[in-house]
Amino acid sequence: MPIRIPEDLPAYDILEKENIFVMRKDRAEHQDIRPLRVLILNLMPKKIETETQLMRLLSNSPLQVDVELLQVAHTSRNTAAKHLETFYKTFPEVRDSYYDGMIITGAPVEQLDFDQVDYWDEICDIMTWTRSHVWSTMYICWAALAGLYFHYGIPKHPLPKKVFGVFPHKAEGDDPLLRGFDDVFPVPHSRHSEARREDIERVPELKILAYSPLAGVHIVSGRGGREFFVTGHCEYERNTLAEEYFRDLDKGLPIDVPWGYFPGDNPKCEPIFSWRCHANLMYSNWLNYCVYQQTPFRLEDMKDM
Repeated sequence: MPIRIPEDLPAYDILEKENIFVMRKDRAEHQDIRPLRVLILNLMPKKIETETQLMRLLSNSPLQVDVELLQVAHTSRNTAAKHLETFYKTFPEVRDSYYDGMIITGAPVEQLDFDQVDYWDEICDIMTWTRSHVWSTMYICWAALAGLYFHYGIPKHPLPKKVFGVFPHKAEGDDPLLRGFDDVFPVPHSRHSEARREDIERVPELKILAYSPLAGVHIVSGRGGREFFVTGHCEYERNTLAEEYFRDLDKGLPIDVPWGYFPGDNPKCEPIFSWRCHANLMYSNWLNYCVYQQTPFRLEDMKDM
């Protein structure tokens, strides 16, 4: 089933060429169902790339999903102002709305303390708002660290070296988000900080769902599935880590070959796309089991739940 996005959004043509089911507005409005409303707060600098990656995963579900895009009041130097004005809303524009699900992306501010981020106050307002206006929120990478810190007081610890590559993870426990997962599954990571297992385990409201001995905590559940904190990047495309690797090399930054990514650790080889199935399954599970099966039909009713 489809996602519904504006026809002139760049992702529309990209996904349609990939034979992914995107639906035009007039067709969607004639279907006698209530589509899921999903809001994406996109904090990444390459916004078109990130929105396309996430919409690709949201489309792999039997549910109709209406996707809206949100930005913070921060000047983006990597995305055209016209694109932001056309497709993105600001927080005041959505403050009185309710959503079945929300995704908050990572951001290239990981090596700063949270209060040094120039839009930190706005992020805090949005994270507070999610608890009364969104049924289930998924925090990715930096947002996962920010959400764990803001909601639960879990500190962010800098790493001596960037966690960079595709690492094996083990599912822990039986959670609907990981239904159908293999015992061990690969996930890309690209980050300079972590939330430590021992800090998370001190908080009774939190549950670790996936862990890697090499990359650390990957998925944490809070509020019984109303919040998920995901430190990895299963939404990445095949060449995303390669692009980061060669970009850092060109800048003269210290960077290792991504772990478990290039065949034989040879950057001249095409990367192995080993995480796509689990990425699609995780987002499909989130939409079905954590959102669709739980959210009230009248979204406004969640404020009383």
